[in-house]
Amino acid sequence: MLEAHVYPGGCAGTFFHKGYRFDAGATVAGGFQADGPLDRLARRLEIEWPVRPQEPAWVVHLPRRSVLFGKDQRDLLRAFPHSAAFWRRQRDLAAFGWKLGGSGLPWPPADGSEVLQLARTLFGHTSEGRRHWPFAFRSVADWMARDLPGEDREFRRLLDAQLLISAQATSEKVNALWGATALDLARQGTMQVEGGMGTLAQTLARRLQELGGQLLLRQQVTRIVVRKGLACGVILRRGRRARTGRFLPADFIVANVTPWTLASLLGDSVPVGLRRETQLRKPGWSAFVLHLGLDQRYLSHGAADHHQVVTSLDGPLGEGNSLFISISPTWDDSRAPQGCRAVTVSTHTRATCWQGLSQKDPAAYGARKAAYVERMLQHMERALPGFRAGLRLTLAGTPLTWQYYTGRHLGLAGGFPVTSLLKARGARSGLPNLRLVGDSVFPGQSTAGVVSGAMRVARDVLRQGVL
Repeated sequence: MLEAHVYPGGCAGTFFHKGYRFDAGATVAGGFQADGPLDRLARRLEIEWPVRPQEPAWVVHLPRRSVLFGKDQRDLLRAFPHSAAFWRRQRDLAAFGWKLGGSGLPWPPADGSEVLQLARTLFGHTSEGRRHWPFAFRSVADWMARDLPGEDREFRRLLDAQLLISAQATSEKVNALWGATALDLARQGTMQVEGGMGTLAQTLARRLQELGGQLLLRQQVTRIVVRKGLACGVILRRGRRARTGRFLPADFIVANVTPWTLASLLGDSVPVGLRRETQLRKPGWSAFVLHLGLDQRYLSHGAADHHQVVTSLDGPLGEGNSLFISISPTWDDSRAPQGCRAVTVSTHTRATCWQGLSQKDPAAYGARKAAYVERMLQHMERALPGFRAGLRLTLAGTPLTWQYYTGRHLGLAGGFPVTSLLKARGARSGLPNLRLVGDSVFPGQSTAGVVSGAMRVARDVLRQGVL
């Protein structure tokens, strides 16, 4: 396992600064329910996750009301009683989605053997398949039109905000079957991770080493070497500033990078299909993130640890118009100095809007960054009155920050929106012994999604007979 940084985790890591342990990006842990992806992984590897349940999962602050998202959906139905039929179908579709995931659904199928496995998986759920597969070819908006009486702007805005953080697009575009599963996170239950999200990666890293594997930190891969149509190893640079590298041979390579980064690492050896993909695929979202140190006396007693703020019922989401706030739990005193809490706040932002700005016009870059900070703090104050007076530390990160610390192309985060199951991005690279893993691979976004995709990649590698 080669890691360019000084600790594992990447976009789901946790870093230390001035007594605080801040989650770098991902802040909500899901998929730990019985037979969920994290539960299956824990049983397979014989590990225990250092997590505690949290309820509610989060609170959504709309312009005129606040709604709790929790396991029983009671507050949702109290706020939107006419949505009962929608949520009944959501639970039904999501149960089917989780069941397919637990059956090892090979999607998208990469070869003939996976087509046969897919057929066996689907035929094993024949009656459910007949009911649910039509939604595999519809959007969430189509499903809403069927199950919701009339048009409700507020409810649709609520769903769009949830789907943006869980599926990287809104109801008009997100696939209905996948959207139902993405909307199931709060109902299945979310967890707080002791020490921050990065503890999940550290737990896996320890188990890797216990099983005889090696974790090599500060080892940046600068090139994947290809000979006779096969990846045969990588060139490593120790640390970001080193100029020389060394060759590390490999029989099989799994790369946790974006397709653009993979193409760059392959250089002249990039397969035609991967080159075409990186030329035609549009870059997705990145994030503007605030890391805040907060005096906990300025939080109301019993306040939830996660909040989503939606500023209006119209206009685009993201770009400071919708925020997700995560506050370290009171019981975890490793996350902040005594009497304080560590807070991570993020908003979606288009990565391309920030590229080159710091070099071309540093003043404009600084002004845009300051404007985002101010807008986000103002919106946070509305959701958590008095919050701003308790700030003790403020760090702001743009897509350029993400790009620098994670090495991701343009600072992209969250993977690709699942708008069509027929267009889902698989793990294949175009080289027989090279695979992608991470949020670029279906189903992508979230701890549950990334682990589901990674377990499928592991099965694919083992089928090759190289280990």
